Amino acid sequence: MFVFETKIRVRYADTDQMGYMYYGNYAAFYEVARTEMLRSLGMTYKSMELDGVMMPVSELKSKYIKPALYDEEIKIKVTIEKRPAVRIIFKYELFNQENELINVGETTLVFVDMKKNRPCLAPKNFQDKINIYFSNLE
Repeated sequence: MFVFETKIRVRYADTDQMGYMYYGNYAAFYEVARTEMLRSLGMTYKSMELDGVMMPVSELKSKYIKPALYDEEIKIKVTIEKRPAVRIIFKYELFNQENELINVGETTLVFVDMKKNRPCLAPKNFQDKINIYFSNLE
């Protein structure tokens, strides 16, 4: 299992008239957390695309528990529980400044060969970096 944490502050532009973060912006927070998680492994979406593999989102789930509020610093915990193959599932837990769980989410992304426009295995350099977090007993 691989776990990563990052923080993002809720901007005024992220909120609705009540000062709550607009529900659609949670997906953007998930994307920032995924991007930073990849960066922590020494990877980027751009480097994967230069190697001919893109990662479109095929599924998104989000459960709202409490609102994220304007100017709060939100901690996002990203977890990958299963070794990626053709798909990779990211699970998210968002916490407010009081460390209260406010949102849980999940995205499924698919590795796609850009030349063939077909699903493919995760790139070898990505597998090499992430496999150290998974036991051989899976």
